[in-house]
Amino acid sequence: MEKNKLIVYTDGGSRGNPGPAALGVVIQDAKGNTIKKYGEALGTKTNNEAEYAAVVSALKKVKALYGGEKIKKMEIEMRMDSELVSRQLNGEYKIEEERLFPLFIKIWNYKIEFGKISFKHVPREKNREADRMVNEALNRPEPETLF
Repeated sequence: MEKNKLIVYTDGGSRGNPGPAALGVVIQDAKGNTIKKYGEALGTKTNNEAEYAAVVSALKKVKALYGGEKIKKMEIEMRMDSELVSRQLNGEYKIEEERLFPLFIKIWNYKIEFGKISFKHVPREKNREADRMVNEALNRPEPETLF
């Protein structure tokens, strides 16, 4: 069963709250080998919205990589340095920010499609690579428009 386990590190951040925001995701196998990592700019969001968006994006990416049938048999351990978000996703804290409701619902709907998903808080030092993906996305120049 160990080969069907993924460790997924997620992070989100904004410069200003709200401000320019981005997410970072690092998907690893059970042995810690990186399968995929990426960062994505989100436009203007709060820190918490970016953290939630990272979880949504990671689940979407895992589903795209492995397909609907395989993910039903997988164990996904989501690791994040946001204690608030991990506790909200585990049902320990209430969600009071209305703008987070739609993101929470998206995650909840994804959870139904997967086998086992757990949400774990990890210290920031253990989430450095996902954090790096956030900062790289935030530091990328905005694409130039033609008009």
